Amino acid sequence: MDISQDLVVKPVDPFGELKIFAGRASGVLARSICDHLGIELARSETKIFSEGNVFVRVLENVRGRDVFVIQGTEHPVNDNFMELLFWIDALKRASATQVTAVIPFFSYAKGDKKDEPRVSIRARVCADALEAAGVDRVLMMDLHSAQIQGFFKRPVDHLWGMPVLVDYFRKKQINDLVVASPDVGFSKQASKFAEAMRCQFVIGYKLRTDHDERAAVLDIIGSVEGKNVLIVDDFTITGGTLIEMAKACKAHGAKDIYACVSHGVLTKGSAAKIEASPIKELVLTDTIGYRAEPLPTNARIVSVAALFAEAILSIHRRESVSRLFAV
Repeated sequence: MDISQDLVVKPVDPFGELKIFAGRASGVLARSICDHLGIELARSETKIFSEGNVFVRVLENVRGRDVFVIQGTEHPVNDNFMELLFWIDALKRASATQVTAVIPFFSYAKGDKKDEPRVSIRARVCADALEAAGVDRVLMMDLHSAQIQGFFKRPVDHLWGMPVLVDYFRKKQINDLVVASPDVGFSKQASKFAEAMRCQFVIGYKLRTDHDERAAVLDIIGSVEGKNVLIVDDFTITGGTLIEMAKACKAHGAKDIYACVSHGVLTKGSAAKIEASPIKELVLTDTIGYRAEPLPTNARIVSVAALFAEAILSIHRRESVSRLFAV
């Protein structure tokens, strides 16, 4: 009997079949990314045992596949980061060809330097841990400091949320607009944002004296008098910096105040403060799935799922992702 007649030869993807998995932190965003790609989210299982032990299981064959695991590191930060390590290890042990960790929000990006005696460079420790677990590539969005890419020996693709946010505010057609950075640290990105919006930008002079997540904006470099202001930043935890910058702009004669960030962490109690602030509208992306409380009524969410989907497809096809930075 010639069994060759019963064999069905399937077309072979030269880069391996694409599989996307989701950790507990990023299930909603991962499903939205899969919708954009026209594929099903790969099946997996996560269990938390009574003493807090995390268990993950891959429920599909990934041997020879190009695999992406989407897992942010928002609250609970350490649990989500450990789960990501376990996913990478499980997928490598299941013989995936390439494992890319997609981390929409990397919380430990704030720990990027040793600026005090006897402190840990936490972002570097996390980079070492990801590589020790076996990650082949990392995809992130709006790191607090771009130089964190240098902490990794593996390739890191660093997306910006700016194209999505710029598109949102362009459609609003706000007259007499000025883009504002709350501090010097984000001024380079703010200037690019202003260039994309074809308007001027100003910088806040911010002072932070401790680790209590409170900052004071002491002055503004540039003029906002009689202007509408768009405050831009990479993330906000309590909304404090945005609120202080908004108050400073109002004190300097600004009209309407808008704000946008890629990562809206927004811990408990921040919603009421933002609602009571001079900020007319706060725009966030959907990089963070966990919410300590409902969003403030003046907050809006825009999705970056399509941007991540394009990046994942480009990485899978071994193409450049640089076109995704265009605004």
